[in-house]
Amino acid sequence: MTPITEVEGRRLPLSNLEKVLYPATGFTKGELLHYYATTASALLPQLRNRPISFLRFPDGPDGQLFFAKNVPPRTPAWVKTAEVPRSDGVSRQILVQDLATLMWAANLVTEFHTPQWQADAPARADRLVLDLDPGAPADIVQCCEVALWLRERLAADGFSSYAKTSGSKGLHLLIPLVPVPSERAGAYAKSLAQEAEAALPHLVVHRMARNLRPGKVFVDHSQNSAAKTTAAPYTLRARARPTVSTPVTWDEVEACRDRGDAGDLVFLADDIAPRLERHGDLLGPLTDPGGAGRLPAGPS
Repeated sequence: MTPITEVEGRRLPLSNLEKVLYPATGFTKGELLHYYATTASALLPQLRNRPISFLRFPDGPDGQLFFAKNVPPRTPAWVKTAEVPRSDGVSRQILVQDLATLMWAANLVTEFHTPQWQADAPARADRLVLDLDPGAPADIVQCCEVALWLRERLAADGFSSYAKTSGSKGLHLLIPLVPVPSERAGAYAKSLAQEAEAALPHLVVHRMARNLRPGKVFVDHSQNSAAKTTAAPYTLRARARPTVSTPVTWDEVEACRDRGDAGDLVFLADDIAPRLERHGDLLGPLTDPGGAGRLPAGPS
């Protein structure tokens, strides 16, 4: 029998709690649900009012993975949704506005991915993202070096920037913006990637071509497109172990660069609660409109 739990007055069936999702560590679906419940205070502000895309892995990272944007079948009527414009018309996507919705979605076994804009202002970016993706033998250590250069470059334009691990190989830099059209945010992000390549030609590439990337860090600016999404802060990832896309301090980024140990910035689900207790939500400023920066002058 599927157990029923009540969350914020909503009755939720939570299935297969003993199922092992990550064989390398024995991490179960019940532990996944516990992880999302205990990090909800930090995760929910990063998801709220952003149409959610799900990467589902119901049989674990070694099973079938499928990406879903549309509202799943049998979604409860109380789950909020939003209309999202697409090139082929308008669709509806889930909004994770509260703990009950978070736990319902987590029961599907998901990574959470969000756009850089909110549902009430489609294609108007209120944050910028730079995805630093290393090409072997480069790793997150080299991403840290690039991130620190980008931090200074962004500061020169008046921006505060925040770092998190991707939960896979690299780093994400997030910058809060006074909302602008996504095309304009994307153009600025591309210019930053090109500047980084010019300044660090031995280390950075701004184009996606695979033959350019071995030993370098690809500064992926494309996720600022209105149609693209990025792994949300605090989401679990469908990797061999239950890694988390984890906010990190700039001191930690500098230490990883200096020590040269990629393992310094690998965080698992069990690491997050102690980090929240120690640091609080390092990405809290992203949800404060008062901290948003303005793009350099240009057409709006």
